[in-house]
Amino acid sequence: MDGLREVPANTAPGCEDCLRTGSTWVHLRACLSCGHVGCCDSSPGQHAHHHARTNSGHHIARSLQPGEDWAWCYTDEVFLRPA
Repeated sequence: MDGLREVPANTAPGCEDCLRTGSTWVHLRACLSCGHVGCCDSSPGQHAHHHARTNSGHHIARSLQPGEDWAWCYTDEVFLRPA
């Protein structure tokens, strides 16, 4: 958690990777390191998880669902509240 700061989500109108490939998503997650917007693990592409695996130091993403204030650490597999 050291060095974590609030990073605004990119302004993409959905999962950046799904928009590029024409795929669909279920829920959106924003990387707290760079703002990348990816889809959740319930989505076909699981792009937020892929982003965390392939980018060192990008392990925590917050939910972009309205009314949700949690984040998820992909490395430790734990919820963080509030995000």
